[in-house]
Amino acid sequence: MATFEEELKKIHPVFERLCNFMILGKKIVVKGSENFLREGPNIIVGNHIGTFKDIATIYKIVPRPVFFTANKLIFDKKDFDNLIKKHFHRHLKSFGPFFNLIIRPIKSRLINFVSSNIGKVGTIPVDLSKKKSMALEKCQEYLKEGKAIITLQGWGRVMRSDSNPYVMPFRKGASILAYKLYRKEGISVPVTPLAIFGTHIPFPIPGKIKVNIGKPMYITDYISDSFLATVNRFRKAMEDRVKALFIELLME
Repeated sequence: MATFEEELKKIHPVFERLCNFMILGKKIVVKGSENFLREGPNIIVGNHIGTFKDIATIYKIVPRPVFFTANKLIFDKKDFDNLIKKHFHRHLKSFGPFFNLIIRPIKSRLINFVSSNIGKVGTIPVDLSKKKSMALEKCQEYLKEGKAIITLQGWGRVMRSDSNPYVMPFRKGASILAYKLYRKEGISVPVTPLAIFGTHIPFPIPGKIKVNIGKPMYITDYISDSFLATVNRFRKAMEDRVKALFIELLME
């Protein structure tokens, strides 16, 4: 049976073309790429403002196989189709249904390819309406095997009603993962923060996608007197770091 890495290599040419299509018209500009780790366990965290464009961008810039946590709806063709329709309606309003009709042939190929292969390459399904314990366990398993996982923070769009619409409050998952690996396995897993700007620009409007990658962070620098205190300290530190990286992008 082929490994996830072997499956990734097998579909790489097609997936590369799909990624190019998903960020059609946009140029990627990367700062701090030297901070990416090329081997060993690694958690990559960042803001999530561009749904599929965030995934395509990260896939193209990370210099190693990476494993995503993803909405479980993407694993089913019908659910994935409905998700894309909602995305078009949200960003294109009344033009959404018409645009969906125009690109239906291409969209169908995308849905068929992604839904058929996403499980084969080790993507971790997450039920956004329920507890994430099963997904966290799978992430922990991957990290123990020396893999890199990506957990983006946010709803895949700019939340205008929030005080910081581009960087939503971080969830505790990545922090809990880092804590458990350190306490139970003695692994101080590096957590690489990154900030993304530009993926919120609707498809296929031209523009720049800017990514700023920070130096790895470690749970051992935030150990406190209890599990909850440590997890919250590290969660806040990651969120603050991504906000700082994001501000650097805006100031350029």
